[in-house]
Amino acid sequence: MDDVSDADGGGGKARRPDHGPLAGFTVGVTAARRADELGALLGRRGAAVQYAPALRIVPLSDDAELMSATKRIVDRAPDVVVATTAIGFRGWVEAADGWGLGDALLERLRAVELLARGPKVKGAVRAAGLTERWSPASESMAEVLDRLLEEGVAGRRIAVQLHGEPLPGFVEALREAGADVVGVPVYRWLPPEDLGPVDRLLDAAVSRGVDAVTFTSAPAAVSLLGRAEERGLLPDLLAAFGHDVLPACVGPVTAVPLQAHGVATVQPERFRLGPLVQLLCQELPARARALPVAGYRLEIRGHAVLVDGDPRPVPPAGMALLRALARRPGWVVPRAELLRALPGTGRDEHAVETAMARLRTSLGAPKLIQTVVKRGYRLSLDPATDAKYTTD
Repeated sequence: MDDVSDADGGGGKARRPDHGPLAGFTVGVTAARRADELGALLGRRGAAVQYAPALRIVPLSDDAELMSATKRIVDRAPDVVVATTAIGFRGWVEAADGWGLGDALLERLRAVELLARGPKVKGAVRAAGLTERWSPASESMAEVLDRLLEEGVAGRRIAVQLHGEPLPGFVEALREAGADVVGVPVYRWLPPEDLGPVDRLLDAAVSRGVDAVTFTSAPAAVSLLGRAEERGLLPDLLAAFGHDVLPACVGPVTAVPLQAHGVATVQPERFRLGPLVQLLCQELPARARALPVAGYRLEIRGHAVLVDGDPRPVPPAGMALLRALARRPGWVVPRAELLRALPGTGRDEHAVETAMARLRTSLGAPKLIQTVVKRGYRLSLDPATDAKYTTD
């Protein structure tokens, strides 16, 4: 991304290109499936993306548990089958074909009460030549459960397509009501073979090097939290999620493992990737600090600063200094305090001068930060607001 310089040098209001609502923010992506699609959506809106697939998917054709469940259904037909995800249902039928069980499985599914959670699942069901008996308009598993319990499930055999891990409360409620539940593990998750990207995301989150972390499945959240616990970083990660790093989940089921640790998450109204990205486009800019400084509008974001809407990447040391100055806008911040804010544990205040020079260069407008001789530095807050923040 190219920087746009200020030709007039005085905070002119020339029209600048649109860099996207997420310019200057870094978003972590924990998805194993559709990670590229989510990353592309974020990137088109200006975000820097840090990929850290927290899971890997067991290939369906190699999944002995799925084969066993399929044979059980073929050998003894259930009364009801609940299809929960489109990709899972398609994969199940394809895997059964590979095992020579495809025709027998479809024959069984034609004779049962087939429930499809939402329009995408309904499309997958019909693409297989089947017809669903019913599908909820809300795409809610709670509505599916309510329907089954109203019909009565005592003594009935119900096959439930699982996705990643047992559906919270769904299977238990059916069994408590007297149903014989057959779980169909259409795809299962294991920890990633390479934990490096996950560890790098954890390090970035606890050091506030990312602004948000996205979750598109509950198992991904479980995996990330579990890895944090293994490394002794769980308290730090939860603290980051509680204050500076936004945990964004595609839906309420995905959010359950985080909520179990007391983490408040944001979720879109529609449980899709597009709405998830749009939610971040609203939430992250709203959390950014904006100040009127030296005739400019300065908006401090994760790894960049918007100067009159123009994103300017700033190195970590510069961002640390700028955040320290912005905590007390207009006040003089001593060099010793700024030194403590810098990454590392150096004692030479010359490091502050070096980092400050680079910060001014990155911002492209040196007058944004004023040097106060023998005292420190201050943001050059506009005169109209200066008296509000300073005591000198």
